[in-house]
Amino acid sequence: MTQQYIILAQSVTGAVVTIVALCLVAAVIGYLTAWYYAKSVYTPVIKKLEEEKADLQKQVADIKEEVSKLTRKTDDLNSKIVKLEETVSQKDKELSELKAKLKA
Repeated sequence: MTQQYIILAQSVTGAVVTIVALCLVAAVIGYLTAWYYAKSVYTPVIKKLEEEKADLQKQVADIKEEVSKLTRKTDDLNSKIVKLEETVSQKDKELSELKAKLKA
């Protein structure tokens, strides 16, 4: 009778080991299938996004160049304004001197 229980226990252990091994193999197959599917679906999307990123980086570089040009232009215009204000103040002084001479 004890021999029957030993055989039964050995067969149950063998079955458990077989089931666990098959589950592991199924998990590996499922993982690889999902990975290949995701790779095939998302690879074109990733390439498209990378191209858009490169285009956006070019646009950012162009905008930075434009900003630097406009900054230089505003600096030049500000310096011209300062010079014009100085000439206006000089002309005002000359005008006031001429008015003083005319009154005298």
